[in-house]
Amino acid sequence: MAVHLSASAAQHVRASLQERGHGVGIRLGVKTSGCSGLAYVLEYADAADTGDQVFESHGVQVLVDAKSLVYLEGTELDFVQEGLNSGFKFNNPNKTGECGCGESFTV
Repeated sequence: MAVHLSASAAQHVRASLQERGHGVGIRLGVKTSGCSGLAYVLEYADAADTGDQVFESHGVQVLVDAKSLVYLEGTELDFVQEGLNSGFKFNNPNKTGECGCGESFTV
């Protein structure tokens, strides 16, 4: 299994990287946070770090550190627009629960 992007997420990341003028892809991770225990971390990556697992999805590199990969294996990152709001949505098959506000999750 791998971590991958939906077509709309890949298109959004490509456009954002082009607007930034640099970067190799997007970095996904998790950190201890919130009332459920874990929160997603999402940032643009300028280079792969030692120990990163690199996945290619729709022509975009997705970088995940080894510690986070156990929580993110099989996850799809989607980019959705709902009314006036838009943003990334994590479709994580490992998630067993989340807090009421949706900011953190459990595995």
